[in-house]
Amino acid sequence: MSTIKEIASEDEWRAHIGALPQTTLLIISFHAPWAAPCAQMATFLKTLAAEYPAGDETSWVSINAEELSDISETYDVTAVPYLVLQRNDQVLEVVSGSSAVKVRTAIETHTKNTNGTTANASTNGINGTQKPAAAAEIETEPDPAKEKEALFKRLGELVKAARVMLFMKGTPSAPQCGFSRQLVALLRERSVRYGFFNILADDEVRQGLKEFAEWPTFPQLWVEGELVGGLDIVKEELENNPEFFKGFTATDDAAVTAA
Repeated sequence: MSTIKEIASEDEWRAHIGALPQTTLLIISFHAPWAAPCAQMATFLKTLAAEYPAGDETSWVSINAEELSDISETYDVTAVPYLVLQRNDQVLEVVSGSSAVKVRTAIETHTKNTNGTTANASTNGINGTQKPAAAAEIETEPDPAKEKEALFKRLGELVKAARVMLFMKGTPSAPQCGFSRQLVALLRERSVRYGFFNILADDEVRQGLKEFAEWPTFPQLWVEGELVGGLDIVKEELENNPEFFKGFTATDDAAVTAA
């Protein structure tokens, strides 16, 4: 059975892809340690990989999107979990988000053999039972109320993906607006540990979060699942309380570890 290899450095990454046969399907999973959906996706991918025989047909790797940011930027990773399917240095498909159905479908599609069947014959457990649901969604008319409920559930999980969560235009390494750039700089100056989501990469989140938060502009900073506000509000909070981010910094983490 196949297993997932954690890539720890750019040198290891280059060596890995350089050794792959041209016909191998490379399955790249980008993750971040602060994002709860990534842990769920890792478990799912581990189970899915085990259904494929070890060999040259597939190669499964996992990459920390923040620690290996140069690789992430190569693939335009703007949110996690983020899956890339690649063969012979050509990207075949990407799946952004934590949909197990979409991930399984994408991998099965690109592992089809010449007979039109897939290498994966297992339909046990949650993976197999979710397929009929996917088909049913195509055949039935969408229910706006249910779609909104599902979106708000997703947003509720996103704002809690990290203790400090920034919804911004662009990424910390490449902000796409001045306010986002300033807020990133403010967090970095104070060594705040935070997660981020690029709202330009997902219009559903961009529009839905305005209603969910009752806050029409970006960037938005959330702490412990609660909205703080935009750049001006964050600055006001710091003026009123210079220790506003106490307990959320790398320094605080080090102090706890030392204790």
